[in-house]
Amino acid sequence: MTTPPLRSAPARHPALPTPRQWLVVLLITLQLSWVLSALSSGPFLSVLLRIAFIGVLLLLTYTASASVRRRWLPPALLRPLAVALVAPLATLAIFLLTERVPAKRALVYGYIMLAILSVVTGTLATLVALRLERKAKERAARQQEERERDTLERELTAARLRLLQAQIEPHFLFNTLANIAALVEAKSDNAGPVLRHLIAYLKAAMPRLNDADATLDTELQLVRAYLELMHMRMPDRLQFSVQVASELHGLPFPAMALLTLVENAVRHGIDPSLEGGRIEVGGMADAASGRITLWVGDTGQGMSASAQPGTGLANVRTRLQALYGPGARLDLHEETPHGVHVELTFMPRSAA
Repeated sequence: MTTPPLRSAPARHPALPTPRQWLVVLLITLQLSWVLSALSSGPFLSVLLRIAFIGVLLLLTYTASASVRRRWLPPALLRPLAVALVAPLATLAIFLLTERVPAKRALVYGYIMLAILSVVTGTLATLVALRLERKAKERAARQQEERERDTLERELTAARLRLLQAQIEPHFLFNTLANIAALVEAKSDNAGPVLRHLIAYLKAAMPRLNDADATLDTELQLVRAYLELMHMRMPDRLQFSVQVASELHGLPFPAMALLTLVENAVRHGIDPSLEGGRIEVGGMADAASGRITLWVGDTGQGMSASAQPGTGLANVRTRLQALYGPGARLDLHEETPHGVHVELTFMPRSAA
């Protein structure tokens, strides 16, 4: 048994009033009827029916005139003019429908005053309504522009991240191939086991290069696997520790960014040093400000006087700023007596 499709509610015709407009006219009608009934000492219900008749005609005129297009008359003038012209006609119609002709002079004067009051009240209400409509349209236009701008910014950020990841992939691949070459040339007894671990590591790492949902936890898994492989390659020359606060593991983080810093520490700090060194990876959140700090430090060779920051560091900095805003930083410091300390600082998304 198939369920019949749900029927959508029919769209309101643009020339018909909205429920809010009906409510406003009802409130104005009740107030005017109360005032006129008190001034004329007439029955409230009788006055209410007459004012309601005029109010309904003016409201229908206001909404219907919105669909009229005149090149020589803008809507801001057309709609108040239409209401001002219909107001005395509506008063005349209610007079002819409810009173005997000829009527008493005092009664005629009363309807003339009612016509003037209808013109004034209707025109003022029309001008107020037009102003509110204009503000509502401006607000809707601003909100639409903001939504479009946010969409474009997200698309631009995603495009920048894809471009930067495309730049970082060759950097990571070439570094890995250099490590394989070093294993083969060294003819170490550990070459076979290390190579097998390296292949398994690459199988796990390559799908994450373009992982838009990467977290710091997945990044730390790759960092540990990489450092364990490098430790197998040079067990006497490389020691390491990875200690990042557990509450940070779920943070979004650019894929392969922290790994790039660790690779640089191995390639430019530990490898060239005769005595090797130690690599420390850490991270914590400042309890007062909520600012996150991650670091990679090594006690390797350190920076030479002619050293310049490479593509890897520039990409890490740019990708971090694309994810966490321009306040995200990458700072590079020399350690004493030798070594390099790279520090990433940023605010989490909810506080950025």
